[in-house]
Amino acid sequence: MNRKSFVALAAVTALALGTAACGGDDEGGGSGGAGKTLNVLIGANTQYPDEFAAWQKDISTKFKAATGAEVKFETFASANDELTKIQTSVVSGSGPDVYAVGTTFTPTAYSTGAFVKMGDDEWGKIGGKEKFNPATLGISGPDEQNQVGIPWVSRPFVMAYNTDLLKAAGIDKPATTWDELTAQAKQLTKGDQYGLAVAYKDNFDPWKFVWGMSTQAGNPLVDGKTAKLQDPAVQKAYQTYFGWLANDKVVDPAAIGWTNPQALAAFAKGKTGYFLLTTTTASNSLEQGAVKGKWKFALLPTVPPGATSRPANGVEAASILSGDNLLVADYSKNKDLAFEYVKLVTDSDAQLDYYKKFGNLPANAAALQSLASDAQLEPVTEAAKKSVATPFTGAWADIQLALTNVAVQTLPELTKGPLNTAQLDSRIADAQKAAQTSLDRAK
Repeated sequence: MNRKSFVALAAVTALALGTAACGGDDEGGGSGGAGKTLNVLIGANTQYPDEFAAWQKDISTKFKAATGAEVKFETFASANDELTKIQTSVVSGSGPDVYAVGTTFTPTAYSTGAFVKMGDDEWGKIGGKEKFNPATLGISGPDEQNQVGIPWVSRPFVMAYNTDLLKAAGIDKPATTWDELTAQAKQLTKGDQYGLAVAYKDNFDPWKFVWGMSTQAGNPLVDGKTAKLQDPAVQKAYQTYFGWLANDKVVDPAAIGWTNPQALAAFAKGKTGYFLLTTTTASNSLEQGAVKGKWKFALLPTVPPGATSRPANGVEAASILSGDNLLVADYSKNKDLAFEYVKLVTDSDAQLDYYKKFGNLPANAAALQSLASDAQLEPVTEAAKKSVATPFTGAWADIQLALTNVAVQTLPELTKGPLNTAQLDSRIADAQKAAQTSLDRAK
C-alpha cells in the first residue's frame, strides 16, 4: 500500500470535498442521457473473464436503451488498486460516477465524505430500501441515518469439501473447529492427495482467516480506537494458517503461489479434501470439474484454534459480512444516471441473471427468496446469517493491508521448513504499529 498517498488523502479531504463541490450540478438522466457517458469502477473478474465482458456489454446495451447514455467500465485487480482509485478520485474531485467496492472498503469510502448519503429520496430512486435483504445493509454506513453503500451482491464465505474423499477417509461430517479441520486434513493427506486447498498468494484471502479466528477467540482486532493485532489470538491464527503448509504439510507446496481461482482449480481436480474460503461463485467451476456431483458446501469452522468450544466472549463469525456495495460519487455530474444504473443492476431479474452467471448471491430480497429451495445453498444461507461486519472505521483498509503484508512477507519462507515464529511476531508487531497509526489518524 502507498502509505504516503493515504496520508495525503487524510490531509486533503477538506480540499477534495471543496473541489468536488465545484464539479457542477447534476445534468440529469432518464431520456436525457443521450450523448452522455456514465463511468463505473468495478472489480475485475479473473475467474470468468469472458463471461464478465459479455455481462458488461449486456448491461451497457440495456442501460443505453433505457437512458440513451453509454456505460464505460473501469476495473481494479487488487485491494491496493481499489484503495488507490478511491484516493486519487477523492483528491481530484473527478473519476468514476459509480463505484462497486468490497464491503470492507465501504468505511474507508465513507470516511472521505465524497459519496452520496442515502436519504429517502435516494433510496426511492432505486426502488426503496425495502428492496434489499436487511442483512446486506449491515455495513452500508455507521448507522441507518448515515449510509452510502447500496448492496449489490452478497458473498458469504464457506468451504467446499469432497464428499468421496471424506467418506473414504472415514470422516462422517465436515469439521466445525479449526483444530478438527487440521486433524482431518492430516487424515486426508497421502501421496498426491492433500487435505486442504488454500490460496496463499491471493490479494484478498489471507487476512480473512486471521480476522475470523481472532474474532471467534474474542479479539475483534479493533477495540474502539485501539488496534489489537498483537493479541495472542492473532498470533495463534497466523501460526495455524501458515502451519498448514510449513508444519503440517497438508497443503500442496504449489499453493504458496495460488490465487483463489487457482486453489479452486486444484480442488476441482478431485485430489483435495477441502477448499477453504470460497463462495457460491465457485459453483460453476466445480460442476465442470472432476468433482462434479462429489462436493458440497459447509460452514467454515467457528471455534478458534486451540479450543474445542468458543470462549464466553467469542463470536460465532462464520464469515465476514461480505459482498459488494455500490456508491455514487458526490462529485458526479450525472447522479440521476448513476441511480438509474444502480436501479438496473439491483432489480430482481438482473440480480438473478448475475447469480446464474457468476454465483454471487442477490442482495435483492425477492431475488434471494426465490433461491430458498436450493439445498446446495443452505450452508451459504446459514453463513450469511452468521456473518459479522468488520469494524466500521476509515482505518480499516489500512489495517486490512497491514494484515495482508504479514502474509506477503512470510510466504517466501513457508516451503523452507517449520514456521519461524520469532520473525512472524516481528511482522505482527509492525502490522500493529501500522494499524494503530491509521486509527490515530482517523480520530
